[in-house]
Amino acid sequence: MDRPLNNSPRLGPLPLLIFSSRWLQLPLYVGLIVAQCVYVYLFGKELWHLIHEAPGLGEQEIMLIVLGLIDVVMISNLLIMVIVGGYETFVSRLGLDGHPDQPEWLSHVNASVLKVKLAMAIIGISSIHLLKTFIAAGTLNGLPFCSPEVLATIAQANEGGSMLKCATLTPVGVMWQTIIHVVFIVSAIGIAWTDRIMHVHAAKAEDH
Repeated sequence: MDRPLNNSPRLGPLPLLIFSSRWLQLPLYVGLIVAQCVYVYLFGKELWHLIHEAPGLGEQEIMLIVLGLIDVVMISNLLIMVIVGGYETFVSRLGLDGHPDQPEWLSHVNASVLKVKLAMAIIGISSIHLLKTFIAAGTLNGLPFCSPEVLATIAQANEGGSMLKCATLTPVGVMWQTIIHVVFIVSAIGIAWTDRIMHVHAAKAEDH
């Protein structure tokens, strides 16, 4: 039986070393897989807390826990995009062509597409965090910030039977979180717009 011809170019020692250095990224992606396992554990822990404590939780507390679960899922999705898309783009082909479970976006992934998808995923995660902040911000009125001094005062007062509380949020903190979220959105729009301009110029160059 004839062996298939190998049409891959022969590389010199230095180009081969430089090109092979891409495999140094492999431990990084394996590390992200380990981080994915940690998030699976965190999701199970939060889900068990929700199921176990549900009878004694209020609607707002349940909503915050559910949003936390959604946050974990979205971060997990982001990890999958980085692991699969990054490995396919920068390390080696996965050989998933024709596989029934091949992600739809992986067939046309490249550095630009991956960058836009990551930006959109970060905006989604930031939106969940901002929504959690807005829900928790409803209890800010009249509550001092939980500084060490305030926590010590509350601890002493609660020993005497009082039920004093404090807030981990401040109006200024909520404002800055909102501003940062808007910056994420503007940055994603800028990345997508720049990518579109590059594709338009590349298409025009091919026509000529």
